[in-house]
Amino acid sequence: MSDDDAATGDPAVTHGDDSGHEALPAQDVAAQQPAEREWWDDPRMPWKGKPRRVDIACWASFCVIGIYGLVTLPLRPILLSLNTYVLAAVSGSSIAMVDFGTQLRAGTSHFGWFGLLLGALSVMKFDWIFWWAGRLWGHGIIEVVAGRSRWAARTAHHAERLADRFGAPAVVLAWFIPFIPTAIVDAFVGNARMKLRNFLLLDFAAAVVNRGIYFYLGYRIGAPAKHLVDLISKYSYYISIVLVVGIIASSIIRSRRQRA
Repeated sequence: MSDDDAATGDPAVTHGDDSGHEALPAQDVAAQQPAEREWWDDPRMPWKGKPRRVDIACWASFCVIGIYGLVTLPLRPILLSLNTYVLAAVSGSSIAMVDFGTQLRAGTSHFGWFGLLLGALSVMKFDWIFWWAGRLWGHGIIEVVAGRSRWAARTAHHAERLADRFGAPAVVLAWFIPFIPTAIVDAFVGNARMKLRNFLLLDFAAAVVNRGIYFYLGYRIGAPAKHLVDLISKYSYYISIVLVVGIIASSIIRSRRQRA
């Protein structure tokens, strides 16, 4: 190589390495490196290809559900100590339903039926989002839910079989079969093109019956159930602290497992 060539510093004519192979031009090396993926280009996402605005809106709704659950979980005992109707509106808590039943039995309140309906609306308030996800992404959202853990995959499999076998009645049955994730059933019927109006009617009817079971238990048991609710209300702040510590601890453990 001449001194003139060395002086130019042209990357296409630069020195070879010790093995005798000529180094690649800088632009070719850059071209061979894989391009950085966009955040949405992830096989764990339910959509295929670049998401639309409606996909992002639905995915953001799932984030809202998660945040809502984390925020309200430690607040439930405190809400019980403040007002049972507020607790029913926020979470549809079974403890609130029991309390309404005991109040009706004792004659201290005649609006327990309103609390029952309020609780039913509360426990189903996010179900339409899973129906919407099933309508948008089909089986993709079921794979997302099932991919969280082996337990999630197993329960999702049973929920999908239930929905495939019974169709629309599975929306009702899922409320009364333990450990069956209703989210999978809701997504399945959404994918099956069930109308939103029909889905909401079935879901609300099942929610009323489900909450009504706890309401009836409170009514039948009476004073002992009321004493239990009052005891929970008395120690509500301590229960909330325990729940907050549990949420933080589980988050740390999950984060460590993911890094491992």
